[in-house]
Amino acid sequence: MTTVLHTSKAAVRRLLLHTQSLLGPWPTPSRQSQPDEIMNLIRSLGCVQIDPVAAVAGNQHLVLGARDAGYTPGILHGLLKEHQVFEYFANAACVIPMEDYSTYEPIRARYRERLAPSLENVRQAADHVLQRLRDEGPLPSKAFQATRRVSGYWDSPDMLKTKDTSLAINLLRDSAAIRVVARQGTERYFAITEAHLEQQGLQFGETWDAEKQKQALMDKYAHAYRVIDGRDPRLGWFPRTAAERRSELAARVRDGRLIPLQVEEVAAPYYIRAEDEPLLREMQREEAHYEPVGPVRFLPPLDNLLWRRERIVDLFDFHYKWEIYTPESKRTYGYYAMPILHGDRLIGRMDPRLDRKTGELAIQLLHIEAGAPAADEWLDDFKEGLALFAGMHGARSITVRKTDPKGLSRLFRKLKTL
Repeated sequence: MTTVLHTSKAAVRRLLLHTQSLLGPWPTPSRQSQPDEIMNLIRSLGCVQIDPVAAVAGNQHLVLGARDAGYTPGILHGLLKEHQVFEYFANAACVIPMEDYSTYEPIRARYRERLAPSLENVRQAADHVLQRLRDEGPLPSKAFQATRRVSGYWDSPDMLKTKDTSLAINLLRDSAAIRVVARQGTERYFAITEAHLEQQGLQFGETWDAEKQKQALMDKYAHAYRVIDGRDPRLGWFPRTAAERRSELAARVRDGRLIPLQVEEVAAPYYIRAEDEPLLREMQREEAHYEPVGPVRFLPPLDNLLWRRERIVDLFDFHYKWEIYTPESKRTYGYYAMPILHGDRLIGRMDPRLDRKTGELAIQLLHIEAGAPAADEWLDDFKEGLALFAGMHGARSITVRKTDPKGLSRLFRKLKTL
């Protein structure tokens, strides 16, 4: 008979934050982190999502900086160049530890099958890209000259806007025939995947049982999410029907890999890994003594914690939508609104812009939730966290342009300079 573990929302919330390195004090911010520290952080998270939108910095850099105050983007670039991480699809396009490469074969196989017809449509350009990479080694996309314009999958179907070599590079990357081996600014450098894996002593085409591969991928998913619910249509980072999701979760409960939770005041069932049960029980024991204070951290829209919006509602009573695709006139909080984490609570969000020429970090809107604690409980931590955030990204001044509620604006008049 399955034993359901009854627990509190606060305990599960803190378990999730602890396993995502978002609970507790900052590491010493006065020193730069070392590559092995950031590598261990990526391993503990499982993967980190990549996104090019940079209101302040790319999502991957904001995720790591929210967890390690000594992080700098050069560290991640170095790990990629040294082949300690690779870029591929997990939750979406992500940075993933290189030792997990073989685990993602089910996703690569699915993309190869799906994209094969599209690759044939640009076969001449694809062969040209592959031959040059074989002959010359890593090259940036700008090194390839187009012979014709085509409709990329990001274009309108009736428009020929994209270089055939650009489309070929994207299809070859998604099919894992080539991969990103270095980044310089926004420029990506590509190389033949097989050759670089062989240099690292890794096998390119491991022959596993297909079901075992999917199970290994589900293990990685569970490690990254930690608190799981069956509503995710991509449970295990693979498309599954509702019936398949129920079957997968039930099988893992039966064999003891997952423990079902009944979280107070939460209707949806959640699950944790069996190895995380002692930590959850520790969080339950400490609940009466826990003081919900600590450093303020600013989370980017694609932070690991925010991957499941439903989970954020259930555990944090916080509704979040990334409004980047919402028409400007209909936005409520701004196109890059970043949730504000204080202790174990999401207390609001800020919409930042960094002007790299003037060094100004402008907070277009600072919104504090109606149910957040009184300002005197978080204000000092907020100011310290904002100054740390600004300094981390090279800002020389901070301006808070608008607050909600409006009365908060008087509290930030002294944040004009760093």
